[in-house]
Amino acid sequence: MSVRIIYFVHGTTTDNEKKLASGWIPGKLSKKGIMQSIELRNKIDFGEIDIVISSDLQRAIDSANNVFNNQKKILHDSRIRECNYGDLDGKPSFLVKYEDHIDSPFPNGESLIDVENRVRDFCKYLLENFDNKTVALVSHKAPQLAFEVITMKKTWEKAICDDWRKNKAWKPGWRYELKNN
Repeated sequence: MSVRIIYFVHGTTTDNEKKLASGWIPGKLSKKGIMQSIELRNKIDFGEIDIVISSDLQRAIDSANNVFNNQKKILHDSRIRECNYGDLDGKPSFLVKYEDHIDSPFPNGESLIDVENRVRDFCKYLLENFDNKTVALVSHKAPQLAFEVITMKKTWEKAICDDWRKNKAWKPGWRYELKNN
């Protein structure tokens, strides 16, 4: 059993532009984010994608709707939400330090290990329901890093260090593969 994943991050939000951490706040795409998701359409081979699943947070839903624009059925799943930053949701983003919250939850929120556990459960669901399919995901930073940990066997420290956001290496979709061991 295996599932191919093409991972897309949601477009820029008004919170991103204000340098605020959204966490579990639904979020709203900015004009730039709307344009990013519309432009992404031209970089995708819709024929290779069997189904689209987005986070259930509004910024991911809106990005998925803009990108896939009635091309594919879109499901929503809370297991691929952003990390719950707890008391830091809506606060300045410089306060959100992933390195300090791998094992230790954000105050009244989650740890990255909690996110990893959610994503592992989601991966099990994908393997059980989408064998030999290609699934497009529209989600957030922490779940993407969890896919790096799960599929690439990276440590959290390495996934955080290699994060494309640090070296501005955005791609029109990251590819991962899940295999039932």
